[in-house]
Amino acid sequence: MMSLDLDHLKKLVVEEVDRIRERIIRMADTIHENPELGHQEFKASEILTTALREGGFEVRLGVAGMKTAFTALKRGGAERPVVGILCEYDALKGLGHACGHNLIGAGGVGAALALSSVLPQIPGSLMVFGTPAEEGGVENAGGKVIMVEEFKAADACLIWHPGSRNMASRQSSFAREAIQFEFYGKAAHAGGSPWEGVNALNALLLMFRAIDALRQHVRPDVRIHGIIEKGGEAPNIVPDYASAKLYVRAADINYLREVSEKVKNCARGAALATGAEVKFWNYANTYANTIPNLTLADAIEENMRALGVEVHKGILPGGGSTDVGNVSQVTPICSFYLAIGPETLVGHTPEFRDAARSEKGHEALIMAAKIMAMTALDLYLKPGFLEKVREEWMKAKASIEGK
Repeated sequence: MMSLDLDHLKKLVVEEVDRIRERIIRMADTIHENPELGHQEFKASEILTTALREGGFEVRLGVAGMKTAFTALKRGGAERPVVGILCEYDALKGLGHACGHNLIGAGGVGAALALSSVLPQIPGSLMVFGTPAEEGGVENAGGKVIMVEEFKAADACLIWHPGSRNMASRQSSFAREAIQFEFYGKAAHAGGSPWEGVNALNALLLMFRAIDALRQHVRPDVRIHGIIEKGGEAPNIVPDYASAKLYVRAADINYLREVSEKVKNCARGAALATGAEVKFWNYANTYANTIPNLTLADAIEENMRALGVEVHKGILPGGGSTDVGNVSQVTPICSFYLAIGPETLVGHTPEFRDAARSEKGHEALIMAAKIMAMTALDLYLKPGFLEKVREEWMKAKASIEGK
C-alpha cells in the first residue's frame, strides 16, 4: 500500500524537513545566541517544547525533578513500537555552544516534526527526550543518568552530534566517574613552627604520586586525570586544606568501579601517611560506557549515503564519555556524526562554537533531521529490523553482565 511504502514515506519526511528548514535553523541559532549552562537551559527548553506542542506532541516538563528536562509523546497508528529521539541543549561555561548542542536539540525536534507529518499512517509512537546538563562542570551533570528510567519507554533511540567527520558511530564511549577530593590538615607557620602543622597539600600531592604509580597496574583503556583546585593560602602557612577534581575513565563500567576504588585507596593512603583527613564524593553523575549497535549504525549509514553524504569509514580514537552511555544500558541507541567544519576542527573551542552557527553547521543540522527521520521509519516499517536491533543489544548486554 502506497501510504506504508517505506521509500515513499522517507521521501515525504525529507521534503517536510526542507519545508520547515528555516524554522529548524532559527531554533538552533536562537539557542546559540542564548547559551545556558546545564540545568539552567530554560530558554532552550521553552523553544524546543513550544515547537513540539505546536506539532501536536503531549509535552511533560520537569521530568525526573529537573526543571529543564522534558518528554514529548505523539502516538501514531499504534502504541508500539516507540522510537525515541534525544535532544541536548546545554552550553559550556565561558565558551557557549562550543559542543554544538544547539544543533543537537534543534535537529532532534526537526526530525520529530517531520515524522509527525506522516505519523498517523505509522504503526507506532514517537517520543522526544529533552536531556539537560550533558556537559560536565556543573553540579549534578548528566541529565540522562537522572532520567534514565524514562528511556525504558522507547524500543530504540537516536541522537546525532556535530563533529569534524561524517560517521555512523560503531564505537563505545568510556565509562566515567567524576570525583572530588578534599584533604584537611592543620595550619602552622611554615618557617617558624612547621612541626606544629599537618600539610594538606602534601597529602594531595602524595595522592597524585600514588595514582601515577597505579597507572602501571591498570588496563590500557583506563584514563585518570584531574586538576588541583586549591593548594593553600600563602607560602609561609602550612596548608590546612587542599582539593582536587579527578575523572576516572574505563572502557566498561564494571572495571571503572574497580579502578575508582583503587584511586580512592590512593587518597586514603596519602591521608594516613601525612596525618591529614580526606573526604571524597562524586560531584557529577557516573557515565556508563556506550554499548554500540552495529545494526542501527548500518541503517544510519545507508540513509546518509542515500542523501549523498560521504561517510568516513574509520573509527576515531579517543576516550571521551557521555551520558548517552547510560541510555544504551536500558535501550538500543546510536549516535551519528556530521561534519560542521574541517577535519582539524576540535570540540570545546571557540572555532567549534562559531562552526555551530555557520552555513556548514546549518547544512549538517538539516541533514541530521532527515537522517533521524528516515532511520526512525526503518525502525517502524522495515521487516524484522527493530527486532534485529534489539537482539544485538540484548546479546551485548548479556556479554557485559557476564564479565
